[in-house]
Amino acid sequence: MTDRARLQALAPRDHDVSPAECLALARSAAELVELDTLERDGDGSFELLWRDEHSEAWLNQWWEARDTGFHDHGGSCVGVHVLEGGVRSEALVVGGGRHVREYAAGESFSASATSIHRMEHEPGAVTIHVYSPPLGEIGHYEVVDSELHRRAGRPDEASPPSPGLSAALAHDR
Repeated sequence: MTDRARLQALAPRDHDVSPAECLALARSAAELVELDTLERDGDGSFELLWRDEHSEAWLNQWWEARDTGFHDHGGSCVGVHVLEGGVRSEALVVGGGRHVREYAAGESFSASATSIHRMEHEPGAVTIHVYSPPLGEIGHYEVVDSELHRRAGRPDEASPPSPGLSAALAHDR
C-alpha cells in the first residue's frame, strides 16, 4: 500500500511542526499512497503511517459516511489532505452561524492546536492527517444535562458523533 520508509523520512526529526508544515507533510505523504491497493471493504479504517517524537500521520479510509463528532486534538495541530472523495470540517461556533468548509480530492486544510471541530466524511473518503506533536489524546465533546462535557479518548479510537451538541447548536441558530 505505502512505502513506510519513505513516509517516515518525510517527518522532521528536530522540532514540532506548525499547522502549515503539517499540511505540507500531509500533501507529501499523500503522494506516496497507492490508492489502487487500498482494501475497500467494511465501514472503513484508520492506519498509523508514522509516529516519532515530533509528529505522526494517519491514513483514514471511510467507505461508509462517517461523522467524527466535535473533538479536539489534545493540544496538537493538524494538517489534512483529501486523496479521494470529500469531507466537511465544521468549527465549534457558539452564538453565531455555522462555520462549515467542504474539501474535495486534492484539497487540504489545517487547524491549530486549540481548535475544536467535527468532520463529516462522504462514503469513499480517503484522507491523510498529520499531527504535531503526536496525539496524546482526543477530546470528545457532547452535551450532557444541558452542560458541555469533554471526555478524553485514546488517539487510536474512532471519535463518536456528538448528536446532542449538534442539536443544541442547530437550535441556537
